[in-house]
Amino acid sequence: MVQPPWFAAVFPPFRKDAPIRGPVCAPCRDDFDRIGEGPYPSRRRHAPLCLVGFHGDRGRSRPVGGAIGAPSSHLPESPQRPIRMHRGLGALVGISGKTAELGLAMRLSLLLLLLLLTSPPPTPSMEDAAFPHRGESSRPPPRACPLRCSCPRADTVDCNGLDLQVFPDNITRAAQHLSLQNNQLQELPYNELSRLSSLRTLNLHNNLISSEGLPDEAFESLTQLQHIYVAHNKLSVAPQFLPRSLRVVDLAANQVTEIFPLTFGEKPALRSVYLHNNQLSNAGLPPDAFHGSEAVATLSLSSNRLSYLPPSLPPSLERLHLQNNLISKVPRGALSRQTHLRELYLQHNQLTDSGLDATTFSKLHHLEYLDLSHNQLVSVPAGLPRALAVLHLGRNRIRWVEAARLRGARGLRYLLLQHNQLGATGLPAGALRPLRGLHTLHLYGNRLDRVPPALPRRLRALVLPHNHVTTLGARDLAGMPGLAELNLAYNRLVSARVHHRAFRPLRALRSLDLAGNQLTRVPGGLPGSLHTLRLQRNQLRALEPELLTSLDQLRELSLAHNRLRIGDIGPGTWHELQALQVLDLSHNELSFVPPDLPEALEELHLQGNRISHVGSEAFLSTPRLRALFLRANRLHMTSIAPEAFLGLLHLSVVDTAGNPEQVLVRLPPRAPRQPQAGGP
Repeated sequence: MVQPPWFAAVFPPFRKDAPIRGPVCAPCRDDFDRIGEGPYPSRRRHAPLCLVGFHGDRGRSRPVGGAIGAPSSHLPESPQRPIRMHRGLGALVGISGKTAELGLAMRLSLLLLLLLLTSPPPTPSMEDAAFPHRGESSRPPPRACPLRCSCPRADTVDCNGLDLQVFPDNITRAAQHLSLQNNQLQELPYNELSRLSSLRTLNLHNNLISSEGLPDEAFESLTQLQHIYVAHNKLSVAPQFLPRSLRVVDLAANQVTEIFPLTFGEKPALRSVYLHNNQLSNAGLPPDAFHGSEAVATLSLSSNRLSYLPPSLPPSLERLHLQNNLISKVPRGALSRQTHLRELYLQHNQLTDSGLDATTFSKLHHLEYLDLSHNQLVSVPAGLPRALAVLHLGRNRIRWVEAARLRGARGLRYLLLQHNQLGATGLPAGALRPLRGLHTLHLYGNRLDRVPPALPRRLRALVLPHNHVTTLGARDLAGMPGLAELNLAYNRLVSARVHHRAFRPLRALRSLDLAGNQLTRVPGGLPGSLHTLRLQRNQLRALEPELLTSLDQLRELSLAHNRLRIGDIGPGTWHELQALQVLDLSHNELSFVPPDLPEALEELHLQGNRISHVGSEAFLSTPRLRALFLRANRLHMTSIAPEAFLGLLHLSVVDTAGNPEQVLVRLPPRAPRQPQAGGP
């Protein structure tokens, strides 16, 4: 091998007669004397190893000076000053103080450096696993994640829906959000849970966890927990201790019969508690259940077994859900401290008039929504607050509405009185007059025989279906000029008792529903503002053009389930309905498609008639038609002319099911799309 120019200067040529200087240990000197032609060749060959500090000892290497437990006899026997051990380049060099010795040590050090620089890279089997491989020094170590779970972030572990039966191990201590919902866990091991002291969100929704599988101290180490979800499990009692840091607790849909003072008490940051769909009775709620939790805004106790409104509720409440219980009484003063309450749900209980008094709701100055439907009330409750916007009293036994009971609720916008027992005198004139801002009045399913008089002038929606109304006078609707929706469906109206000017004052009316009455003709004087007119399930026998002339904004007309024939539809009937998009003539007695239909028509219902033929000119006037329904007529395979749908480029639905034969339908080809400018 060719040596570099500097090699001879550092390592001079070997001379057999060169004396060896420097310390040599006694065992090595004895070896030198025993080898070959005197000591010099073997000394020259062996001394550098001794000077560097390593020499053979029964096949093992030991450093000079007793390092690594070398015996004391194996020490240099030189009379010179003691050797100082100097660590450099991975070797120990003995320094004797003489220049020759120092020079030799330096040469040996350089030799070791040269060997390190020129040696080939280590093979993979010799690499140190503790050090990163080449090119990987900047990569972080892989993050631990439980088997089959996902860890999208360093602080998030998602084990949702894996049918786990055992709490997963290998969850990082840094986890802040742990999702274990939709599994089959039956218990929470304290040792595993106590490690996760950084948790902020714990989701155990929809498992099989019982109270026996949830030790009392399960959450004591989770001092940063803010959200816990244990809904849809098998808890029979609530946990006795929950962390003070909690903001949201969901224990809904379990079998909880009891909660404890420190379950929800002493939680200053607690905002929402969900306990609905359990088996809680009043005995299972301690009087100090929320002591020290002065920030609770939402409390859900619906679908339990409460018989009266619980006392000592948090004064900070804004939403209180108590529906679907057995509540028959609200104790006096039970709601006197909840002055921030905005929504109160008491529907589907057993409340009677005697279970409420004039002070029950009077202190709720911010109450906006009150639902008392599906109870046993006979009259409107007294003491309603001024801020109330929605009052739901449907499905009670109310027979009479007293104006004085509503005088305090001057801000009421929606009054729902459907399915009560209001008769002819149930809404006396002026009973609702104090409600000047009333927007919607629901009177569905009562026993009213006429439209209540003197309704609020600003009323926008009047819903009166399924009553006993038989007459509409000229002035019955005149006091509501802003009415936009009027529903009189399924009453007992007949054409002879509907005044031809009854609807004329309603110049803002958009929707009129007269379905299910006994009308034989379209009422006159309909306002031109109408967008929707429903006249299905009457006894109409004629369509007169003059009654429809003003309806130039009408978009939807339903005439289904009447007795109309082609001859009953006068010529030019559709000419004025230029905005009509949906026409329902189903279940009449038509024998063919009516001619001259409106040009804007997009949806035509003709099912359930007597149509046996569709001619080639049937739809010439409806180029925008998209859907055509001809099911359950008298059509045969070739009853539709091949040219019937020519020009209907938007037609995509033709329903001909339920006819005597399968009908052959030829849809027109769609116009090819024009290539965009600049396209290939």
